[in-house]
Amino acid sequence: MTASLRARLFVGLTAIILLAGCVGGVFSYFWAFGEAIEMQDSVLIQIGSLLQNGSVKSDQSLRGVDADAEVDVVELGTAPRGRAEERQLWSLQDGLHVTSFTARSMRALLRTRPDGSRFAVLQPTDVRDDIAGNMALRTLLPIAALIPCLLLVTALVIARSLRPMVRLAGDLDSRRADDMTPLPLLGTPSELHPFIASINGLLERMKSMMDQQRRFVADAAHELRTPITALGLQAENLDPFDLPEAARERLAALKKGMARTKHLLEQLLALARHEAAPSSEAAVVPLDRTVMDLVADLLPEAARKGVDLGFELIEPIATKGEPVMIATMVRNLIDNAVRFTPAGGRVDIGVYREGSEAVLQIEDTGPGIPPDDIDRIFEPFFRGSRPTEDGTGLGLSIVKRIVDRLGGSVLLENISGPAPTGIRAIVRLPAANSCSASIRTHATG
Repeated sequence: MTASLRARLFVGLTAIILLAGCVGGVFSYFWAFGEAIEMQDSVLIQIGSLLQNGSVKSDQSLRGVDADAEVDVVELGTAPRGRAEERQLWSLQDGLHVTSFTARSMRALLRTRPDGSRFAVLQPTDVRDDIAGNMALRTLLPIAALIPCLLLVTALVIARSLRPMVRLAGDLDSRRADDMTPLPLLGTPSELHPFIASINGLLERMKSMMDQQRRFVADAAHELRTPITALGLQAENLDPFDLPEAARERLAALKKGMARTKHLLEQLLALARHEAAPSSEAAVVPLDRTVMDLVADLLPEAARKGVDLGFELIEPIATKGEPVMIATMVRNLIDNAVRFTPAGGRVDIGVYREGSEAVLQIEDTGPGIPPDDIDRIFEPFFRGSRPTEDGTGLGLSIVKRIVDRLGGSVLLENISGPAPTGIRAIVRLPAANSCSASIRTHATG
């Protein structure tokens, strides 16, 4: 899996910081170690100067020198004498040397007094190394504390630097599928400008392709609607003739197929029309009156199927939008409910206000929607896994697009029960006015 840009930046900068910290730490350690060794040599030289000038006697304590430093003074006299180790010290010239004394490696400072007597200031090299090592390690503590702080700052800087990209992604994710508005360049880093320009170019090309597709669908549906209507009329003209039973059945199938084709063309025209840019100024549409008119139009079809179509609750309420769009949305929902409700079933409609929203609720006693299909029910041309009626699969897709354009929401759910006993469709639109009267009735088809 490809790592994210943020992770790659953080890992890369972390590696650089750690490498720089390690290299800097090694150099700091050896530099501090050398400085500590030189400082201890300075202590030996100062002690030697005091002993050489007689300010401190060799039998006095070495004031100001830490006992852990194990600094010792050995008097060598005016001539080589005593143990072999002392004679070896006598053979060394004045100055700093590394030699062996009492079976230990020593840093030795040799000095000669004005009277000719000599002495040595000794310190074990392992003690010196321990002291220098401890001092050098203490110099690494600031670097060790700085590295986590740098990593935290790096993470914050990366997150802040990539925030415009996150906002850009959020803008794209929150858009409707048909929103091809160019992305703004204002307020974005200059490094993103070529990327944004490329996206805007792609959006422009997609908009052009979608416009061409809409025009093609609309033109094709419009051109096909006339011959299909003519064929339907010709088929209707055959009804008065005395035809054999087999021919009559084939004619019925032909008329049913042409009706379905005509319905498909009408839905395609509606889809193309409502995917176009909406009008600049919306009108106030009385939702209650629109629904009542459409129910009156569909009552004959409901009566033919034996479906009880009517109102449970209707309140005077209006919303803003294009009247044709709202009528198409309502017709598709009621038509769906009537077509999928079996004979003897009911379709109950409610139109009412809920807060600042105008609500349209349609309940039917049909077979319901399989749970696996409920999430895809608004997809174009999706007719479900077990369609029981002829349909185009465009009606609910058109409803969804119209409701989205009107700034509302639509929900389809199975009516709760031990088994799906129907569908409840709830459309919520912004209310345009406040009405007080309410009508409770039920019209039977």
